[in-house]
Amino acid sequence: MRFAPLIAAASLLALPAHAGTTVTYTVDGEAYEGYLAEATRDSKGLVIVIHDWDGLDGYEETRAEMIADQGYDAFAIDLYGKGNRPQDPADKMGMVRSLYEDRETMRARITEGLKIAREQTGETRIVVMGYCFGGGATLDLARAGDDKNVIGFVSFHGSLDTPEGQSYSGDEAPILILHGGADRGIPNALVASVADEMEAAGTPYELVIYSGAPHAWTKFGSDAYRAEADEKSWERFSDFLHSQFALPDE
Repeated sequence: MRFAPLIAAASLLALPAHAGTTVTYTVDGEAYEGYLAEATRDSKGLVIVIHDWDGLDGYEETRAEMIADQGYDAFAIDLYGKGNRPQDPADKMGMVRSLYEDRETMRARITEGLKIAREQTGETRIVVMGYCFGGGATLDLARAGDDKNVIGFVSFHGSLDTPEGQSYSGDEAPILILHGGADRGIPNALVASVADEMEAAGTPYELVIYSGAPHAWTKFGSDAYRAEADEKSWERFSDFLHSQFALPDE
């Protein structure tokens, strides 16, 4: 355990510089501000990043740059609105609650973000991934099945409960769920229940649990950060991207 801070520091030093661009777009007449990181070589595809409850900030921008370094275009979408980056936990929870209570609006903002990302990059096939709140939003999009050119979904320590009126159908693109075994807010019993749901529906999924990892274990510099779980989950995510984008167009 005494070496963990050194590992975390080394990981931080290796993070790519922010070379992407801010993209302002509108949804229902309101301004939103995404972040585009273009692939550092010929693009292999497009990855959408959905932010956590903080809103789109430097964390998602860093992750987008890391994805770009692997040869994918990455676009971090904004679900809160330009300049709306809550600081107080109560305000953050309020933003999350308002979108979870109006999932049609949440999905409309995601769908518009996907449209803008495609316009910016020229890519059509997409993998959608998200953190915490963004992970739950990713799974919501998967259950809705609105975009048939999404070829994969990835949730990092995301909300997992299936709301009333929704269900997995078996028609979803493959889903990868990366979960912390020590997450007190999302117990392992719920993880098992969701796995049972997807299994019964015939949804293609993989679920990985990292022992000792609390909620938000990927958040650099936080008390929750766990370097080993972060590195292992990023490697699994990278493998998922490679396998999904290697599949031929249907």
